[in-house]
Amino acid sequence: MGENNGSYLAEKYRLRHNLNVARYGYARVSTRSQTDDSQLDALRAAGCQRIWTDTASGRLARRPEWDKCLDYLRAGDELVVTRLSRMARSVRHLTEVAALLTERGVDLVVLKQGIDTTTPAGRFLFHVIGAMDEMLADLISEGTLEGLEAARARGRTGGRKAKLTARQITIARQMYDDTGPGNKRKYTVNEIAETFHVSRKTIYRHLGSTPSTSPRT
Repeated sequence: MGENNGSYLAEKYRLRHNLNVARYGYARVSTRSQTDDSQLDALRAAGCQRIWTDTASGRLARRPEWDKCLDYLRAGDELVVTRLSRMARSVRHLTEVAALLTERGVDLVVLKQGIDTTTPAGRFLFHVIGAMDEMLADLISEGTLEGLEAARARGRTGGRKAKLTARQITIARQMYDDTGPGNKRKYTVNEIAETFHVSRKTIYRHLGSTPSTSPRT
């Protein structure tokens, strides 16, 4: 079905050739296959006047040609890719790109997946994706607030669970204040931290001290 969608959209572009719509393509090629003629052939068949191509080794790899492509696009242009995965790193990134293109007045066409924001159905699809992402963020925020309120109702404050209990803090304080010959501390902060299997920063935080003011660590 994807191949049929791609052929349909390519034919549509050929029919619109005389409408003076500027169409530009973007391709991303993995390092495993330095060339991907099928991508470029499909973009050329779609009537792309210019194609930017990145060679990326992973989702987080830099994509300088993608940045150049975005900078070049103007209102009324159409950006064509073969698949969403060639353009977007994730669903969240997809919604960000879609919002950017919409703001710039640039339409998006995905050949193999039959997405075309020049049509009402295509625009609706991206509105749905954006709404779902926004709703997910609201649900996460709402759940966090409800969790904090429930914690406060039980006498706890928000944030991460304390690494030391009240009794452990008391013992740690006693160890910290305990002195030996010459009025020197009997236990170093490192030794106290190792006793409770926490970091030195945790000990300092619970004892209300800092490394810079501690006479001995």
